[in-house]
Amino acid sequence: MTSLSADERAQVESAARVLRAGGLVAFPTETVYGLGADAENTRAVERVFEVKGRPATHPLIVHLARPDQLGAWAEDVSAAARLLAERFWPGPLTLVLRRSPRVPLAVTGGLETVALRVPAHPTALALLAAFGGGVAAPSANRFGSISPTTARDVREELGDRVDLVVDGGACHVGVESTIVDVSDAEPRILRPGGITREDLESALDRAVPAGAAGSPRVPGQHPSHYAPRARVLLAAPADVVREAARQQALGRRVGVLLPAGERAGAGQEALPVPPSLAEYARSLYDLLREFDRRACDVIVASLPAPEGLGAAIADRLLRAAGPRG
Repeated sequence: MTSLSADERAQVESAARVLRAGGLVAFPTETVYGLGADAENTRAVERVFEVKGRPATHPLIVHLARPDQLGAWAEDVSAAARLLAERFWPGPLTLVLRRSPRVPLAVTGGLETVALRVPAHPTALALLAAFGGGVAAPSANRFGSISPTTARDVREELGDRVDLVVDGGACHVGVESTIVDVSDAEPRILRPGGITREDLESALDRAVPAGAAGSPRVPGQHPSHYAPRARVLLAAPADVVREAARQQALGRRVGVLLPAGERAGAGQEALPVPPSLAEYARSLYDLLREFDRRACDVIVASLPAPEGLGAAIADRLLRAAGPRG
């Protein structure tokens, strides 16, 4: 914890004590803030599901302090899994493997696979090291809503249902980790995220396809996810302003994620699409939250090309626009 300030070290030490006592801690990672519990404490894990309103069949990701802990939490670790862990950990990559007996089924949603990662955030790593075990942590928000990228987001969303919120500033990646199934011979991407398909294929020197039917359940696969209160409508970039005007004519307060070169109409709440994919990923959830703060009824947006980080951004927008129960 030498790189942390005295205040940050005190927060980390307090958080580790809360985790040991079976409490819940919201903490920063490079992707989004997580809602953490001792991964080996079944009652604490069950409380994560209760606080989030998350179905018990949706697995959680176990966060570890070091790549060399992989073998303690998973079995039958393949060469591909070890190579990816060596290349991308700490970082926004989650690996799905056969679980070891120490992983409770409450963490895995009843599956025989477990999702593992080592986050690339100094506060998260210090907390994991101080705690000494695995921390099961989904995003620190209500199930299906926008993931939090600041401590303020967590407090607004979950309030006093969290025992402690560790403030580590804004997350610098801004979208969740890439999830790769390495539980059998063919690695498959189950969720696009902060590590791109191109990065994975370069590291493995092989194609890494998207997961097919029969893949393990993982976070973020619900048809409606990452959703603001406002309805999200998707249009081609050249049609965004026209669709926004159509929604205005129906009497709705409209937010527009405005593509470069387009001009919003009068009365539209417009926020520009950031110029780079990295910036767009980092600010996507805050942009969606801002439209909610402005009391928009609908948000009109377009999808980036599904290449590089654009694949993760497009996935989040598609699920934010998904059918709601």
